[in-house]
Amino acid sequence: MQREEVKKRIEELRKEIRHHDYLYYVLNKPEISDAEYDRLMEELKRLEEAYPEFITPDSPTQRVGGYPAEEFKTVRHTKPMLSLDSAFTEEDIRRFDERVKRELGEENIEYVAEPKLDGLSVELVYENGVFTRGSTRGDGINGEDVTENLKTIKSVPLRLREPYPSMLAVRGEVIMHIDAFEKLNKQMIERGEEPLANPRNAAAGSLRRLDPRETAERPLDIFFYEILSIEGVSIKTQWEVLNHLKKWGLKVNPIIRKCSCIEDAIRYHEEMTEKRDSLSYEIDGVVIKVDRLDYQEKLGVKARSPRWAIAYKFPPREEETEIIDIVVQVGRTGALTPIALLKPVDVTGVTVSRATLHNQDFIDQMDVRIGDKVKIARAGDVIPEVVKVIKETRTGKEKKFHIPSTCPVCGSKVIKDGAFYRCTGGLSCPSQLKRSIGHYASKGAMDIEGLGRKNVDLLVDNGLIKRVSDIYTIKKEDLLKLPRFADKSADNLLKGIEESKNRDLGRFIYALGIPNVGEHMARLLAQHFKTLDALMNAREEDLLNIREVGPETAESIISFFKEKRNREEIERMKKLGVKATFMREEKKKGVLEGKTFVFTGALKEFSRDEAKRIVEELGGRAASSVSRNVDYVVVGEKPGSKYEKAEKLGLKIISEEEFKKLIEGRG
Repeated sequence: MQREEVKKRIEELRKEIRHHDYLYYVLNKPEISDAEYDRLMEELKRLEEAYPEFITPDSPTQRVGGYPAEEFKTVRHTKPMLSLDSAFTEEDIRRFDERVKRELGEENIEYVAEPKLDGLSVELVYENGVFTRGSTRGDGINGEDVTENLKTIKSVPLRLREPYPSMLAVRGEVIMHIDAFEKLNKQMIERGEEPLANPRNAAAGSLRRLDPRETAERPLDIFFYEILSIEGVSIKTQWEVLNHLKKWGLKVNPIIRKCSCIEDAIRYHEEMTEKRDSLSYEIDGVVIKVDRLDYQEKLGVKARSPRWAIAYKFPPREEETEIIDIVVQVGRTGALTPIALLKPVDVTGVTVSRATLHNQDFIDQMDVRIGDKVKIARAGDVIPEVVKVIKETRTGKEKKFHIPSTCPVCGSKVIKDGAFYRCTGGLSCPSQLKRSIGHYASKGAMDIEGLGRKNVDLLVDNGLIKRVSDIYTIKKEDLLKLPRFADKSADNLLKGIEESKNRDLGRFIYALGIPNVGEHMARLLAQHFKTLDALMNAREEDLLNIREVGPETAESIISFFKEKRNREEIERMKKLGVKATFMREEKKKGVLEGKTFVFTGALKEFSRDEAKRIVEELGGRAASSVSRNVDYVVVGEKPGSKYEKAEKLGLKIISEEEFKKLIEGRG
């Protein structure tokens, strides 16, 4: 075969293979057998190996070719990849529809409803029809470059079908089908590896392998659903978007629906609720979008989500199990929390064997008994809780439960305090002692490296710590007698303990574990009183003069320092070298000076306390509630009611990315 004939045959094979990929992955209508497809691919591979000068990046043979990366590069998205506001009831959806109509001044709005896939969101960029870059969602502004890994997914076309736009940035969801996930987990167990929790985690972990060859071995799939940016083609509706994506060879979910009104979308949600368990992949709701793109543009976006779309989530999955026993957990403040020990059950990919019963009032209202068959759900698909007692299955052998009158850990008297029961043992109770030490040594408090939960248990159980101040009497020879400690680990812990003696006053106040005094309040108290003695001797009126200190917090502080045992413990710590001095922080005047911030939702790059601390260091104030006095409401993932209140008050709402620009002086 002559060179020109080889080149022509290579092009023919590529065209034919792409055509069959389109039929198989997009239309789900294969025309040839797997064996015939494999023969075409093998012929193409042989010709390209013999004539490597004809290999192009978009050839079907080039899906797996990248070398392992040391780390993923960060890339900026062509347009922010927003998350969606969630709705859980028909009433929420109708309110959304009413707002859309009101803001657009229209009586009838058409929607597009799509399954809400439970996978990993990605952006793919095509230039002149060729796939050039792919990235994970990341923080919505920037993501990780996973181009080589995305190429290994067979339903990702390396070249679009003609006629295609000159540039296309498209959003999709990488998933792993349930049967593929179960097969993968079986293989991992057989190899002695830890199985993966659920298909979503499996998809995310598989796509983010540093070696593309490892990703290629994982059975990943993808559905596309949104155009982020486009050049060369004019599109007017979301329904047209989905149809164009399909024509260009991008796989679109086949169970999408165009809805003439919101009632159609609600019916679609009902159908999907019934259908979800029969699908080959996980979905956790449906997405409802305003169909017309000009309407979407007019409605605009909020800090983190579009105003023209909403995720109508499914109710949390419920599973039936049995309460084997009810035990009591003693917290740092002595609060006794009843915990149901369950016959292990799988709930959305997580094995659940414990669930909170909150308090005695909850147990009485639900009439929960040991031996009951119950329905449990993971609240927000995260926290296990008992949602229903199946009383009709009772045999008469079930036992009622009541919080004991003495602490199950130390035997001290238990008293009722509002809705809770508390152990009166204080730090003489090992459970309270362990949790108090854990809190004292935590990152936001005295930040003692090496004094995590396991080591705290070890030190308390072996009698080395009987009160918090005993931390400062630990000797190396005592540590070396214990399991888990060798020369270096003992030195590291002692170094961490020694360094903690110089922590500032605010951290020390927080470390004491005064009820109603968190990190932010502790810093306020330190800034106001400047010395520990001044705080210990403060009167109620002195405390109430501080902005943000209310009667309940003031009473907690006074009660704490009235307690003789607490004052003796503090004096002992001082004698053992704890300084707890106030360190005046230099503020960068003019950056956030005089501005008040409220945070809601989970931030990606900061903990809530870190964000508040930054605001205060830069001259601003971090408030805990929304009011007209707030300058900025910073919104993270899954914001709460503060977000809605801020919208109603017309406050300035910003994203985490915008907050970062402000603190860097670029906002």
